[in-house]
Amino acid sequence: MAWFLFLDESGQDGRNSPYEVLAGLAIEDRQLWRLIQAIKGAQEAHFGLRLFDAYGAEAKGLKLLNRKTFRLAGQKEAMPPADRARLAHAALTDGANVRGDQLTALGQAKLAYVRTVLNLCRQHGAVAFASIIPNDIVRPDYDFLRKDYAFLFERFFHFLNGRPEAVKPMGTVIFDEVEKQQSQILLSQMEQYFLHTGKGRTRSRLIIPEPLFVHSDLTSMIQMADLVAYIVSWGVRLTTGVRPMNKPKRDELDPFAQQVTRLRYHSATPGGHDTWGFVVLGELRVENVEP
Repeated sequence: MAWFLFLDESGQDGRNSPYEVLAGLAIEDRQLWRLIQAIKGAQEAHFGLRLFDAYGAEAKGLKLLNRKTFRLAGQKEAMPPADRARLAHAALTDGANVRGDQLTALGQAKLAYVRTVLNLCRQHGAVAFASIIPNDIVRPDYDFLRKDYAFLFERFFHFLNGRPEAVKPMGTVIFDEVEKQQSQILLSQMEQYFLHTGKGRTRSRLIIPEPLFVHSDLTSMIQMADLVAYIVSWGVRLTTGVRPMNKPKRDELDPFAQQVTRLRYHSATPGGHDTWGFVVLGELRVENVEP
C-alpha cells in the first residue's frame, strides 16, 4: 500500500492573489486510477469532451472559477444538465460563433464540474494539505528547503504514520514540472532536507526523498491540486490560530471552500490536541525550518 501526494501552487504572482498557496492532495494507490477515470468521466458528462481537447492545456482553477464564470453562469436560471452539456460543448468547439446561451451554459457547466470533482475526491478518500502565506511576505534567498514545503512534508508524514495499518504506507511526492533548472534546485533542496537533517531523515522512513515530476496538463491529479490551491487562496479563510486569514475573499467561492475544508487532514490525540493539514505561515526564513 502507498499514497501519492500531488502538489501544485496558486498565487505566485504576489500581486493579484491574496495568498500564495502550496497545496497537496494525497490519494491511496488503489484509489488513484478509479478517481482519475471518474474525473475524466465528469468532464465528458459536463462538457461533452475532455477539457484538454477543448483548451489544449490544463484547465486551471483560474479558468474554471474566475469572476467571469460566475457572471455568465448567473445570467439565467440553472439549465437541465443535458441541455447545459450540449450548449457548453458548442461553446468550447465553435468559439467563432458562440452565442450568449452557450456561454451561460459553459459557466454553469464549469461550476457544476468543480462541485462534482471535489465530491469525487472526497468519495475516493483524498486528503488535502496546504501551506498558506500572505502575498506580501518576504521571500529570503537561500539554498535550503522553504518552510512551506517542509510543513507539507511534516503533515504528510504524520498522516502516513497515523494510518491504522500495522506496516505504515510509503508516500511518493509528485510535482508539476516547471523549468528544469528550478526542478533541479528543488531536487537538491529535498535531498538536503531528507538526508541531512534529523527530522528529514525521520520522515524519509515513510516519504521517498526524490519526487516525481509530471506535466500538469496531462495529469488529472495535479489539476485537482491546483483547484484546491486556488480555492484556498481566494475562498478559504481560517479565522482561528495565531495568524488568522484576514485578507478579502470572494464570497461566491464559499460552497467550494466548504468542500475543500472537508478534504483537509485532521488528527486528534487522546489528550485533545488537534493537528490540521492547513496552516498559515508568517515567514519562510531558513532558521524556521527545523534542523
